[in-house]
Amino acid sequence: MCFLSLTLTYIMRFCLSIAITEMVANRQRGKDFHIDPNACPFTTSNTTNASVNVDGEFHWSEETQGIILSSFFWGYVITQMPGGLLSEKVGGKIVLGFGILVSSLGTLLTPIAARLGDSIGLIITRICIGLGQGVIYPSLHVVTAHWIPTEERGLLGCFVFAGVNFGNAVSMSLSGFLLGLYKGGWPLVFYLYGTCGILWVVAWYFLGYSSPNDHPNLSEKEKKYLNQYNESVNMNKVAEPTPWREILKSVPMWGLVIGQIGHDWGLFTVVTDLPKYMKSVMHFSITQNGLLLALPYLLMWAVGLTSGAFSDWLLKRHVITITTSRKIFTTIASVGPSLGILGATYSGCDRIAATIFFIIGMGFMGFFYPSLKVNALDLSPNYAGTISAFVIGIGAISGIITPYLVGLLTPENTLLQWRLVFWIAVVALVGTNMIYIFTGSGEVQKWNNPQKKEDKDRR
Repeated sequence: MCFLSLTLTYIMRFCLSIAITEMVANRQRGKDFHIDPNACPFTTSNTTNASVNVDGEFHWSEETQGIILSSFFWGYVITQMPGGLLSEKVGGKIVLGFGILVSSLGTLLTPIAARLGDSIGLIITRICIGLGQGVIYPSLHVVTAHWIPTEERGLLGCFVFAGVNFGNAVSMSLSGFLLGLYKGGWPLVFYLYGTCGILWVVAWYFLGYSSPNDHPNLSEKEKKYLNQYNESVNMNKVAEPTPWREILKSVPMWGLVIGQIGHDWGLFTVVTDLPKYMKSVMHFSITQNGLLLALPYLLMWAVGLTSGAFSDWLLKRHVITITTSRKIFTTIASVGPSLGILGATYSGCDRIAATIFFIIGMGFMGFFYPSLKVNALDLSPNYAGTISAFVIGIGAISGIITPYLVGLLTPENTLLQWRLVFWIAVVALVGTNMIYIFTGSGEVQKWNNPQKKEDKDRR
């Protein structure tokens, strides 16, 4: 259920990225037509498909589209911290279910909001969806902190958080298919995904539990095993208030924050704006666009699960420490996508080469899941919700900046303009990874149990 929650979360979050390419009228026939000397040629297979949205419903500039795509993160940042604190107080089940419900209702209302309120109505709706989804990651970290012990965190944590990639793959492929099948049928995408979200909420009400002790049918053997782990890390024995002073002074925590910023910058650049690049620069049809964009996320999903199992194997056999494992896997997840992005943009108009580079490069980002994505659980199982909210909230600022920046840097959607966008993403990925290497940690921090630390200091 946690896996499906993230699948639906990312489907509803990024389906607009591909749908907007059909919602907006093609501006290439207007008086502001710009001739790009480096433009890629049309082929006979995509000439017709590339211009089917000349009569799109909306006439938004690239800058306006950037604001629309970034507006989700305005709300997303706001509810991160309240979501983490509330999840630790009342349990992750309630908060997670509420977040998916708000997101689903907002997705269902998206077509109506866009048609009645134009760009302003759509921006407001996207902010509301962001407010709902802001609590999802913190609540998931609280739930998984109770249910997944350290030695199983690589595989099971990766399985849960790999729902992100599966969701992106489904969103891109299915959305591209539906948009290509039904001309002007973009509202169907939002109605379908919003309905699926509502169905998940109903199932979660009956199947989801915040902790092992809340589960009525869990075997005594498994409950004992999980409770022994919880006791070993002083779970549920948190002293109040939250030790913000110690948390904010923690170098490993800030290393995680910086690593998250770089990861999100690279990921959001690709997820949010790659559909526009593949259509405007490479001239893929909407159906081709959706199917090809699904492949990087399917590979990322497979890599995430495989690397998670490998990470568990290394830790169980004490081949490397948790800290070394997190740093090695995070480095692979930064360098691999950077090389793929650069290879794609310097492939010029070679559509096959560019696609292969994007697929392989983004596949390496799957190594983030047994490293950066579970690092908050390593640092503090007790405050996993609060820490993840703080880290993801700051990292999500990248989601506010990147779509708007792309809109500013690519007013004519030329190949060279997009090349600058991808270079910025590469610098963000590699630069933040270097900082994480020197500051990150996989060990439980002293402030995980403030009362225990005070007793030790007193003795």
